[in-house]
Amino acid sequence: MNAASLTAPSPELTWRTPDRGTVGMYCLIIAESAIFSIFVVAYLFYIGKSLSGPQPQNVLSPPIFFTICLLSSSITIHFAGKQLHAGNTRAFGLWWLLTILLGAAFLAGTAMEWHHLIYDEGLTIRTNLFGTTYYSLVGLHGFHVTVGLLFLGSVAIFSALGLVKQEHSGRIEVLSLYWHFVDAVWVVVFTVVYIIGR
Repeated sequence: MNAASLTAPSPELTWRTPDRGTVGMYCLIIAESAIFSIFVVAYLFYIGKSLSGPQPQNVLSPPIFFTICLLSSSITIHFAGKQLHAGNTRAFGLWWLLTILLGAAFLAGTAMEWHHLIYDEGLTIRTNLFGTTYYSLVGLHGFHVTVGLLFLGSVAIFSALGLVKQEHSGRIEVLSLYWHFVDAVWVVVFTVVYIIGR
């Protein structure tokens, strides 16, 4: 055993700095979680305090199908990342496109629900406390889904141009974290708005 072997660290003990993109995304998720928490608490606080109608139990029905679409998109984006990591860019593109379609279906479902509430039920953001907190909370989530779809769409364009390669799988995983966060937040919003709030 020589002196060099005593001073050189073993490969499994070498410390590496965490990926900046992953750290940045986790920081963003923590900050966004705090914002969503404020909106959720406000919604829960004002449940049943509207002096005029309509009330949640009269106009809301759980969007089961569109919720399944959104939650399924977490599975498809996971498979997309695995395919890219394995170097299969064509399969990645297909799974990625399916993720976009599922997210877009969810957003379309939200738009249809809002159209019904506004034009058929007369519920706007100014109608009562329920309308204010409902559109604020669900709208905040819808905004995040829209931003996510813009990012996913950008990657889809790059993928179609052949610019997304196996070496980009780390960046795709970072973007996937955001999408998983959006899906997880919807579980909370769905529970608060369509189960507890009714």
